[in-house]
Amino acid sequence: MTERNKKKKKKSRQSQTMGDLLTKVNEEINIPQKGDELLAEIAEITPNRIYFNINAKTEGVLFGRELEQVSDFVNTLKVNEKVAVVVGQAEDPRGQILLNLKNSARKYAWNFYNKKMKNDQPIVVVGLDQNSGGILVEAPFNLTGFIPGSCLGANWLNKEEQLKGKKIKVKIIEVNKEQNRLVFSERAVSEAGKIAEEKKVLSKIKKGDKLKAKIVKIAPYGLFIEVEKNGVVLEGLVHISEISWQKVDNLEELYHEGEEIMARVLKKEDGRLQLSIKNLKSDPWQEVIKKYPESKEITGHIARITSFGWLVSLEKGVEGLIHISKIPASKKVVVGDEIKCFIESVDVDNRRISLGVVLTKKPIGYK
Repeated sequence: MTERNKKKKKKSRQSQTMGDLLTKVNEEINIPQKGDELLAEIAEITPNRIYFNINAKTEGVLFGRELEQVSDFVNTLKVNEKVAVVVGQAEDPRGQILLNLKNSARKYAWNFYNKKMKNDQPIVVVGLDQNSGGILVEAPFNLTGFIPGSCLGANWLNKEEQLKGKKIKVKIIEVNKEQNRLVFSERAVSEAGKIAEEKKVLSKIKKGDKLKAKIVKIAPYGLFIEVEKNGVVLEGLVHISEISWQKVDNLEELYHEGEEIMARVLKKEDGRLQLSIKNLKSDPWQEVIKKYPESKEITGHIARITSFGWLVSLEKGVEGLIHISKIPASKKVVVGDEIKCFIESVDVDNRRISLGVVLTKKPIGYK
C-alpha cells in the first residue's frame, strides 16, 4: 500500500463520528421494542424459565406469571424449536428482554380443541363452579369451558355441587374461538352407549309425528318433556310460543309436572326433540280473512290496555288492535268490557287486525 493510500484510509477512520459508529452497531445488533412479534428459537427450558435466541444483544426470557399462564403449551415445546413470541418488555432492571407466548399458546389451544372435537376424542377438565345452567370448568391451556346441565349423566343428577374441584372426563361439543366459547359433554363419555341407542331411536322419528309425552319440568319459557320409544327415553322441549295459538303468560296455570300431553314434532336439534302442542289444532288465522272482511262490524272484549292502544279479543286465538290515535278521548274502558268495533284491515301473514271504534258521533280529529 502506498503512503498516500495509508494516509487516505487513516483520514477516513478519523472522519467517522460516534453517531456513525452507534448506527453501525445498531444495524448489526437487533434491538427489539415492546410489542414486537418475533420468530424465536428455544435455547433452553428449565422448570422456572425459558430462554430464547432472538438475535439481539441478549437472550429473551419467559418466566413468572407469563410462564404459568401458558404452562400447558410450554409442555408441548422442545429445545431448538422455533415459536412466535411477543416482546413484553424491551429491557427490565436486570437488562433482560422479557417475552410472552400468549398468541402462540392461544392459537395452539383452539387448534387442539378443534382437532379433538373433529376426532371425537375425550379430554379431562376440572369443575370450577355451578350455575343455573350447568357447570363451569377449567380446561387445558388455561381456558374456561361449560358443561350444560343436560350434558351431565344421570349419576350427577342433583349432585352438581360435588363436581367442584373434581376431574371430569368430557367430550367437546362446541368450539367458538371468536366468542371464546367451549362447551363440553360429560354424558357423551359416561353414557355413550345410551346416547347411541337414543340416536338410533331418534332417527326413526320424523317431522310431523304425533307423540305422547310426559312433562318433567316447567320453565318460564317452555315445557321440558320426555318421550319413551322402544324402551328408550328421549328429551324434548315445547317452547312457550308453541303451546297455544293464543298468548300464554303462565305455563304453571295450565300444566303440572308429571302430566301426559300429546305434541307434534317440529324438528330434531342437538339430539333433542322440538315439539308443538298448538300444531295439533287448526290455526284460527286461516279463516280470519273470510270471517272478518274489511268494514264488518263486530263485538269483542277488551283483552289488554297498552300505551299504543287497546287489544280486543274477537275470538279464541284472534285479537285486533284499536290504535291509540283511533280512540275517542272521552272513551273509557277496563279489561273485560264489551266493545263494538269494525274491521279496518287484516294482515294474515303478520297476524294483525286493525280495528276502529263504532261511533254514534264522529269526534273532532278522528282519522
